[in-house]
Amino acid sequence: MENTLTSKQLLAKLQAEHYAGAMQAKKEGKLVAWATSICPQELLETLDIDVVYPENHAAAIGARKDAPQFIANAEAKGYSTDICSYARVNMGYADIQFSEAENIPMPDLIFCCSNICNTVIKWYENLAKTLHIPLVMFDMPFNHTFDVPEHSIRYMRGQIEYAIQQLVDITGKKFDYDKFSEVMKVSSESALWWRRATDLGRNHPSPLNGFDMFNYMAMIVCARGKESTRDLFKLWHDEMAEKVRLGKGPWKEGEEKYRIMWDGIACWPHLSVTYKTLKKYGINMVTSTYPESWTIVYEQNDLDGMARAYSANYANRNLDYGTGNVIKLVRDFDLDGIVYHSNRSCKLMDFRQYEVQRRIEGATGVPSVVFDGDQTDPRIFSQAQYETRIQALVEMMEENKIKKQRGDL
Repeated sequence: MENTLTSKQLLAKLQAEHYAGAMQAKKEGKLVAWATSICPQELLETLDIDVVYPENHAAAIGARKDAPQFIANAEAKGYSTDICSYARVNMGYADIQFSEAENIPMPDLIFCCSNICNTVIKWYENLAKTLHIPLVMFDMPFNHTFDVPEHSIRYMRGQIEYAIQQLVDITGKKFDYDKFSEVMKVSSESALWWRRATDLGRNHPSPLNGFDMFNYMAMIVCARGKESTRDLFKLWHDEMAEKVRLGKGPWKEGEEKYRIMWDGIACWPHLSVTYKTLKKYGINMVTSTYPESWTIVYEQNDLDGMARAYSANYANRNLDYGTGNVIKLVRDFDLDGIVYHSNRSCKLMDFRQYEVQRRIEGATGVPSVVFDGDQTDPRIFSQAQYETRIQALVEMMEENKIKKQRGDL
């Protein structure tokens, strides 16, 4: 049956199965974990622990406009409006435990890796303490050097080995290293097909509408170790490769006039308006920093490689690395402009965003704009401000095109 589905249909099917499977596992008395997005999920997959991701769940709640009640609940308890809205949504959900948008089972253990930000440390510690359940924590040093240093790799490998023992103690199961090896292989293959698919955005016109990438990203977060996820991304790749062969762009109607990168998390409560505004001006988001973030690739049975891959996440790298990465994206994807989402929730990225913007424009000449928003809290975004910034970007991109035609650039 799956051979007859499009990738969008298969994506919807796998997402529904993911949430339904976790709810069923809870009913049957099986262990359920809550985990951060870029964590060594291979360990949980090996031990058949069902896992859901509060960040994914909060994004789904935000996109379906159900976030305010959970945010209000968390803030009423004293949590500041300045902390991550994913955290506020999730901690509110842990109290209310019901959403019209999507429900997830309550966890039996918490699985946390700090390579995406430091907020998750206290957020997940708080969950474990409040719910009286075990916490498995991966303390991930920030990479102040350009490359991931060897001592960080050794440190992370030691934590992976310790986490295996923690999970064995929690589950009472023997850890199957043969199965672990196969899960490692499938996880890397899923990441490679994700990257191959998103890299097709380099083509002119791009077959990829970048906002679709936000939707497909759900499965690279929550089910990298499953063969069905690998097959989904291969199918998505093949569909877009066929569009490239036929010279088709991202939309059935409308021309790709400008190619941009989107920096930052989507404004989930305002996904429709942010997308439609770009499309109205013929702007296609062809890439972001997300493809690399989930290109978690290493050799089978190589724990050092796994440790390096999880240490190397874009959000866990220094300013020089981040700048170099975006400069490469500008050139590889032939970008006309960049939209920076100044996401109130994500302090790690926002505090360096203006410096990244300054460096990128100086190195490439590509114009950019910054708009204010939030990943889940709908109160921060202004549609008028957003459209004004996009109009300004169009003017700058058009001016650059004229200069290129005259040979001034």
